[in-house]
Amino acid sequence: MSQAPHQPPAPSAPNTQPGAPADGQSKQRATQQPTAPSPSLGLVPLAPVPHLHFKSILLMLITIALSIGALGYLLYARGAFENKQTLVLTADDSEGVSLGMDLTFSGFPIGRVRRIELADDGSVRIQIEVPEKNAHRLRESSIFTMVRNILGVTSLKAYTSDWDDPPLPDRAVRPVLYGDASAEIPQLMASVRNLVNNLTGLTASDSDLAQSMARINELGGSLSQAANQGGALKILLGEGQELQQLQKALTQVNTLLQSLNRTVNHADSQVFGQRGLLRDAQSATQQLTQLLQASRQSLKQIDAILGDTKTITGHVSSNTQDLQTLRASIESNLRQIDALMGQLQNTWPFAKEHQMTLP
Repeated sequence: MSQAPHQPPAPSAPNTQPGAPADGQSKQRATQQPTAPSPSLGLVPLAPVPHLHFKSILLMLITIALSIGALGYLLYARGAFENKQTLVLTADDSEGVSLGMDLTFSGFPIGRVRRIELADDGSVRIQIEVPEKNAHRLRESSIFTMVRNILGVTSLKAYTSDWDDPPLPDRAVRPVLYGDASAEIPQLMASVRNLVNNLTGLTASDSDLAQSMARINELGGSLSQAANQGGALKILLGEGQELQQLQKALTQVNTLLQSLNRTVNHADSQVFGQRGLLRDAQSATQQLTQLLQASRQSLKQIDAILGDTKTITGHVSSNTQDLQTLRASIESNLRQIDALMGQLQNTWPFAKEHQMTLP
């Protein structure tokens, strides 16, 4: 709810003494005192602020100090008060390079482009300011590239591979390797245009491909017609004597196959039938098995006999050794007798033979 505006208290009436002169003076003063102007919007006028001029000057000074502090902090945050190192990059073209562009290292900005100028030899010199806290990332073997993507955005990048090299000195001049992905777009468009032209030439009505397709269609029609009339042999051999000879040969081959089939059936019955050779062979095999079993038993008996014979032979061998000893002793006795008879013959010669023969 809105409150009623504050009304100033009404001026108190001056103390008047009884009598006519006092009443006259009060009336005269009342008529001479000016009345306060009433505001047009119904608002009470504000009371005057003491020392307003001094306070306004103080507020202005505080505002200026805050603005200067904010500007100084902004410059400090942007590295305006840092010690910087200048790097000069030379390129053949500065298209896409602008003042304030970042020089990035592994995706992080380490420097800014401060000046771009054209040298006397026609090359472009790009001056980059690198803060000293980031200058140690640049070495003498560092490589600098200027790459433009398909959308036309240009970026400056630095690469360092050997961290053992000495740091890059101040005011060093290095060339820039330039790469433009959008430069290949015209070549790509030309290749696409050539491909489209080749496809248009292939699909034209008077092209070799169209003629080949027409011939294939004709061949397909001929094949379908030949299949309905005489088959594929008519297409290959025509309607001459060769077709008739081939048909006769096929008929003879069919007859030969039928006779061969009958022969195979007869041989099957002769070999695998109830009275076939296979059953006879099976019975003969069974008889042979029985004979082998009988022979095995006979061999076992012969083995036993040979064992007995071996035993007997052992005894005979021992007796034969005794006989040989006896024979040797008899021969020695006979030699002695022969020697004795020789002595007797020498002493008394006899006409009879003195030779003795062993039995």
